[in-house]
Amino acid sequence: MIQVAAAILIWLLVICLLPGIRVRRDQSVLTAAITISVALTLNIDQVYVGVDSLLGGRNFVDLAANVAMVVGIYFLSRAIIRAATPDGTAEKRDGGGMILLAGVIVGLAASFSAIVTQGSSTRFMADYGDQWPAAFYSSVQFLYIGFVVSVTGITCFRFRGDMFRPYFRASFTLIGVGCAFAVFLVILVLVMDVLHLQGRLNAMRSVSTIYDAAFVAAMVFLCVGLAIPPVARRVLRRKQSATEVELVSDLTRIWEKTTKKRQDVRLVRGTEMITQQDRAQRLHRMLVEVQDALLIEPGLGSSLDIHDLKVLNAVENYLAGAFVRQGSVRRRKGERAI
Repeated sequence: MIQVAAAILIWLLVICLLPGIRVRRDQSVLTAAITISVALTLNIDQVYVGVDSLLGGRNFVDLAANVAMVVGIYFLSRAIIRAATPDGTAEKRDGGGMILLAGVIVGLAASFSAIVTQGSSTRFMADYGDQWPAAFYSSVQFLYIGFVVSVTGITCFRFRGDMFRPYFRASFTLIGVGCAFAVFLVILVLVMDVLHLQGRLNAMRSVSTIYDAAFVAAMVFLCVGLAIPPVARRVLRRKQSATEVELVSDLTRIWEKTTKKRQDVRLVRGTEMITQQDRAQRLHRMLVEVQDALLIEPGLGSSLDIHDLKVLNAVENYLAGAFVRQGSVRRRKGERAI
């Protein structure tokens, strides 16, 4: 049941990330989310048995799921670290990380091949964890995951205060907490591996109860933290679009009134179509033309009422805020990586 809930949670994250696929330059988080989703889906009992039966009942699905998990964790970590580090050092090619990942995959395959199994098992480590190769198989995977999420969590907590946008600070805080639960999860797995080798099954089952709770907590914090930026961006874009539509409508009336006698200052055509991308540019152009008209012919100011002055002030404030936001994005380009 926990595997089903975890798979659903991570697939929901994939759904949250999909709408931004065209504008997001770095697809590492989406790649990681899909890869981890596949890994968790393969661990669902019905899926596991069905797929493994097609592969001869040799538990190759367990190996495939674990390889997919470490690959997904690698891409997830790289994306988060790139988004968090302000100096761009994480943008460099991660040759060492790729070599380590390749070594882990080789270790998983080698240790898996040494495990003696008897048919498909949806409880792979519970059934075969008393074998040393199985313990090594589990330890290789989770030591790697523990190392990667430790680095990721430390990076999140270190740089979350540098994030310009509040929702990024909240996102990195939740991801950091999720990483902390993931590290705790790794420790529990290693403890269970040792207990299983020692034959202390009752103690192992007691630890597994804590493992289940830690697993759910890690997944919830990580998925919510990763979902916040794309969802928040979509909400803010819609709010920004609605604000711009209203400002363009109000300012157009003032622009028509102030520039109709001063056609020489006009560069904006009143009947042209306005797309979402050039709305802010149009606002700026019309505001400049209104100000030019008032500067050339100060008497036009008498035609503006209090509402008109409030609109002009609102447009100025909005455009000033947009300029600040763009400057901050240039300074913190990594925030757009999630």
